[in-house]
Amino acid sequence: MKNIVVLISGRGSNFAAIAEVARKENWAADGVAIAAVVSNRPDAAGLEKAKAFGIATHVVDHKAFNTREAFEDAMMKVIDAYHPEVLVLAGFMRILTPHFVDHYEGRILNIHPALLPLFKGLDTHQRAINEGVRIAGCTVHFVSSELDGGSIIGQAVVPVLPSDTADALAHRVLRLEHILYPRSVKAVAQGRVKIVDGRTITDDETAKTLAVFDGETGSVA
Repeated sequence: MKNIVVLISGRGSNFAAIAEVARKENWAADGVAIAAVVSNRPDAAGLEKAKAFGIATHVVDHKAFNTREAFEDAMMKVIDAYHPEVLVLAGFMRILTPHFVDHYEGRILNIHPALLPLFKGLDTHQRAINEGVRIAGCTVHFVSSELDGGSIIGQAVVPVLPSDTADALAHRVLRLEHILYPRSVKAVAQGRVKIVDGRTITDDETAKTLAVFDGETGSVA
């Protein structure tokens, strides 16, 4: 079984989307399973969602540690017990050190609410509107030591409308995040997407499923 471990800090909407797709598509039959959800916050709402899916949960409270390295070492001990093929960041609000990233090189995934390499960092939707771009979206990427700088796995695209506010644009992008992220996680877990010499390698059919456009449904092509 190819195990997935998800890291959260809050409500876990992207985690819940991944878990729901995994349940509907019976990922276990394909040898893929979400083995555990780990949070740095004991009050994270996503923990209850994980329990509702019957997924193991763990809390490693960052406030209980004097250094970031000690916190990450404790996280790694919990995570490594599951021998994960993929580590998914789903609203995990802690900056990871190179020590942690290097330990899981080529296995950590993140989703960013912009079309990387554009609009790294925060306030992506307002910045897209301010710059007058005609399309926006989200990007799933491998995590590297550079913030929002890892190799791209998949992207989803929506138009930026003249009437858009940052909240309205974020709402449309989030719907596509919930389509793109599950597809990306499963593809990496199954070895259909890999990182080689800093570049993402995949096949044409998988690549088609990892380019998502406004109007698509959640069904996998």
